[in-house]
Amino acid sequence: MIKTDLPVLILRQIILLPNNELRIEFDNTSKSIIDISSLFHDDYIFVVSINTLEEKINTNELPKVGVIAHLENKTILPSGNVRVVLRSISRAHVHEYLNHSIESLEAIVSASSEKNIEDDLLVDKIKKEVVKFVNDNPYIGNELLKVKDITSISTITDIVSACLNLTYGRKNEYLTTLDVKKRSEMLLSDIYKESQIINIEKEIDEKTKKEIDKSQKEFILKERIKTIQKELGSDSNDEINELKEKIDNLKCNENVREKLLKELKSYSNLPLLSPESSVLKQHIEYLLELPWLNKTKENTNLRRAQEILDKSHYGMNKVKDRIIEYLAILKNTKKISNNILCLVGPPGVGKTSLVSSVARAMNRKFVKISLGGVDDVSEIIGHRKTYVAATSGRIISSLKKIKVNNPVFLIDEIDKLTKSINGDPASALLEVLDVNQNKSFIDNYVEEEFDLSNVLFVLTANSIENIPYPLRDRLEIIELQGYTEKEKLEIVKNYMLPKICKNNGLNGINISDNDILYIIKNYTRESGVRDLERKIDTIIRKIVTKKQLENKMIKSINKKKINDFLGSSIKDVKINSDIGIVNGLAYTSCGGELLPIEVVSYKGNGELILTGSLGDIMKESAIIALSYIKANANYFKIDTKKLKDLDIHIHVPEGAIPKDGPSAGITLTTSLISMFKGIRASNDIAMTGEITLHGNILPIGGLREKSMGALKNGIKKIIIPYDNYSDVEELPKEIKDNIKYIGVKNYKEVFKYIFSGGNDEK
Repeated sequence: MIKTDLPVLILRQIILLPNNELRIEFDNTSKSIIDISSLFHDDYIFVVSINTLEEKINTNELPKVGVIAHLENKTILPSGNVRVVLRSISRAHVHEYLNHSIESLEAIVSASSEKNIEDDLLVDKIKKEVVKFVNDNPYIGNELLKVKDITSISTITDIVSACLNLTYGRKNEYLTTLDVKKRSEMLLSDIYKESQIINIEKEIDEKTKKEIDKSQKEFILKERIKTIQKELGSDSNDEINELKEKIDNLKCNENVREKLLKELKSYSNLPLLSPESSVLKQHIEYLLELPWLNKTKENTNLRRAQEILDKSHYGMNKVKDRIIEYLAILKNTKKISNNILCLVGPPGVGKTSLVSSVARAMNRKFVKISLGGVDDVSEIIGHRKTYVAATSGRIISSLKKIKVNNPVFLIDEIDKLTKSINGDPASALLEVLDVNQNKSFIDNYVEEEFDLSNVLFVLTANSIENIPYPLRDRLEIIELQGYTEKEKLEIVKNYMLPKICKNNGLNGINISDNDILYIIKNYTRESGVRDLERKIDTIIRKIVTKKQLENKMIKSINKKKINDFLGSSIKDVKINSDIGIVNGLAYTSCGGELLPIEVVSYKGNGELILTGSLGDIMKESAIIALSYIKANANYFKIDTKKLKDLDIHIHVPEGAIPKDGPSAGITLTTSLISMFKGIRASNDIAMTGEITLHGNILPIGGLREKSMGALKNGIKKIIIPYDNYSDVEELPKEIKDNIKYIGVKNYKEVFKYIFSGGNDEK
């Protein structure tokens, strides 16, 4: 192995393979490498390649494999630059790079010893595939055919691979692969791939040519037909006449009619196969199907509306009264109120079905769209008609489908809208829902004003907090609260069970109130009745199946049959009574839930650790609670040394569920004090309320839902803010009869009640 030192030429994103040539031009700043090669190395040079265009190069990262090349045909250009031809001779291996300056870089190299083979069959195979490839590929020059006169496999692979359309990485593989047989296999594989691509492109070109020829023929024939019709004095096209007749008979304002006639004229003047022709025709037909002035005659009998609402939904008296008031104003003023109703409540309480009942009560058509997860503003205001597959937004599309412009329009899951790079759909809804603006709503696809003022929009959401504020400001929020067990019982008896029996072909089934309550208490944990309906439906399906399979009709249901049909019941939440564990209450989008909070401490540096998928507000409540305790440590008789030497870990179980809100403040404070003092809090007490740094207890929302969550988990007492004490009077009697409420103004009252045996109500 003969070693020699050579000047180094670095090529960027270009691979020079052996037995190939490369023309290159050197400017004044880089001509020195040519001089060094000519003066000291007989015009020989070492060439390596890098896959970067960056100016700075770390010589330690330069490749260890390159080619030895010879400088030939030097030409000095008028600009002073030098153009040379690099003729690569052989692969070479780098032993060491010298003079780490890029301008004067040299390397000690030696020619690589290739693992060569002599295989006449392989040579013939490669030559045959190369000839076939050159003949099939119109982009490859005939100079590649010179390989027919070469007998060395190594030389053939280097020459042919340099001419293929390969990536930098693939060409680098050819350079660094010393096994000639492996290079031959690589070459054959790449030739096959290139041949497949060429064949596919040929097929596409032939199909495209046939389609163009066919389209051109049709175009010429149709144009001649038009010319003949004009010469004979006949009308140009029956299709144009048919569209014009539809425009003349369309119920719309004159602006829309003029727009349609203008587009029809443009359409008639376009060649039939013009891309714009199909777009215009589709747009005209779409506008003809819109209900510009079509209305349904609505019911104005409020007594009938009240009967329909009472028949379809149990309870909800406040909500029904507000809807009747809304309809009364509509009847009196003959126009939609500026207030857009938004029904907010947990899943399954009947928001969607209530709006459907409103539509029936008004004798209007009902249409619903769901915006959960929508993040594209075009879903509301449509796409420009020139876009590929353009269409109108969901509002206009829904009106086109039901063919009237005054339906009851339910926009569901408004609290689940999201923003993205495609815009803010909530902002687009502002124009839709504003009565003062939606008289002239313009959809991007329609491109003409459409009057939405006759539409009765009603929105639904699970959570008020998640509705964007600008949108919330235009809505009248009506809260639909969860059902108590008694209310669920009445719903099952009077609404749900008869409907499910009818749907499954049964005349009815005997089931006692106690058994219905057994299902409610042991198989459901929801605020609404959706899951309860599924459970009742499961029971009825089992009865029908037994009737069909065993010819055995079950006429009554008891607890044993319920357990057989529904399987294991939902296990009650076990409320631990241990140091540092206190029951809080949460109002989630699914209703009220018990929220136990756990606190432990261990030796450390006073660090506060929070887990359980807590939101920012709840984390702040934990920090406030700890600060309040530190500020009042003497009052609570807590050793201040503990506050400095212990790490505190606060955890809220069910970490997969996000939790947020300020109303856990007093619960967090109580858990911390229980841990510091080593005193258990009673497990039949829960609490809710926001705490300030001075210990004041601020009011909370969702008392009814939280109370229902407490009741179903066996809680007997609830500590609430004093300002919420008036809300207790509005709670259902079954809640007030089973839960004792303790109103507090400051946390010290909570401390006395929990840790000092106090029991005075405020």
